[in-house]
Amino acid sequence: MKPEISFEFFPPQTAEGAEKLRATRRQLAQLKPAFFSCTFGAGGSTRDRTLETVLEMQAESLPAAPHLSCIGSTRENVHAILERYRAAGIRRLVALRGDLPSGMADPGEFRYANELVEFIRAETGDWFRIEVAAYPECHPQARSPRDDLINFKRKVDAGADSAITQYFYNADAYAHFVEEARALGVTVPIVPGVMPIANFSKIARFSDACGAEIPRWMRRRFESLGDDAAAVRAFGLDVVTELCERLLAQGAPGLHFYTLNQAGLTSTICQRLGL
Repeated sequence: MKPEISFEFFPPQTAEGAEKLRATRRQLAQLKPAFFSCTFGAGGSTRDRTLETVLEMQAESLPAAPHLSCIGSTRENVHAILERYRAAGIRRLVALRGDLPSGMADPGEFRYANELVEFIRAETGDWFRIEVAAYPECHPQARSPRDDLINFKRKVDAGADSAITQYFYNADAYAHFVEEARALGVTVPIVPGVMPIANFSKIARFSDACGAEIPRWMRRRFESLGDDAAAVRAFGLDVVTELCERLLAQGAPGLHFYTLNQAGLTSTICQRLGL
């Protein structure tokens, strides 16, 4: 069976960004993804722009999956958003806890993603296919890998249909996580998240903040390439394509690309994979 691919965007902040994203969508739509997801800023800070972006994609007949975050949300406003999405014919959501913005003391009425998943199911039954997050290298705020795994199972038990992982560059971490989740009785698909590499210093900073490990050999090789953008791009393409090949060979059900609203690298990797 052909693996499913999906692509993640963030809501653009400017009219120019919105136009660029339309061009990116047009290019990636040719790869016939299962869905395009759209992020939801910390504390719901991009709520309106997420809604606009998703409704525009839906109007273009592109399968859209908006992110919905617990942090800063109330039952009332989540109910209103669910009704808007349902009226627009959207059938898939990505339900997340989300990050607490600095200075925000009150996380809102939902503390954890499993509570949000339970609420969505109670309000809308089986209308939405619900995706949740998984962390092969452990959520940075989890007390232990075991706690993190149990939290993941809690989200699945609350009604999630499948999971998308945080990105990683170590295929063994994914294989081990899936094996442990299966041993706990989790049967839903666990789709690896993939982050193409265009700018190594940016990825390194982001990875340090979110707990995604960059293997030492890889870090040293990128550092040795310095400011040679073409060499960084070429090595990044090779590394990420090989990672994807290995994941698919291990039986990953699909690949979810964090595109950063760019089509080039993701498109090239999919072509190399024959997708």
